[in-house]
Amino acid sequence: MTRQRQVLDAAIRVLGAGGTRQLTHRAVDAEAGLPQGSTSNHFRTRDALVAAVLRRLLERETGIWGALAHDVTTPESFARAVGGLVTELVAERTTTLARHALFVEVARRPELREHVDAAQRELASWALPLVTALGCPDPPADLAVLLAVVDGLLSNQLANPRAGFDPERAIRAVLRGILAG
Repeated sequence: MTRQRQVLDAAIRVLGAGGTRQLTHRAVDAEAGLPQGSTSNHFRTRDALVAAVLRRLLERETGIWGALAHDVTTPESFARAVGGLVTELVAERTTTLARHALFVEVARRPELREHVDAAQRELASWALPLVTALGCPDPPADLAVLLAVVDGLLSNQLANPRAGFDPERAIRAVLRGILAG
């Protein structure tokens, strides 16, 4: 693991455990077990650290998706893969809480919005062809709906964990509705 990745993964743990108010260079250094000043050597400002954490979160989520999405050519296999992604992200509670904490920060600080926009463009570059191939009538709008459902499922399960949580069922139902037009 590179030192930069070590710093970013520590920043994710800090965010997931304590929210954005806890995200300081010093806290990340301590979490990573690195000498004081290590984080600022890689990311001079807090905004640079936040931007890099957003990229690292996307990288981690894309890695999970890549491991699950071997065959997503049918609505059923797509729903299974997306449901699996949600299940994995719920299991990675600290990472997902960090993601949500950063989204709240971006909502309060529009100057950081460009970093979320860049991540969403990257996500759309590989996700739009998938939903298009499924036969979605309006792929950009339909992808936005699916992503909103994923975010809602994650938020609800993190805030109020339910036994028998079945995100695949919800994704299947929404996808069925989208495909029915």
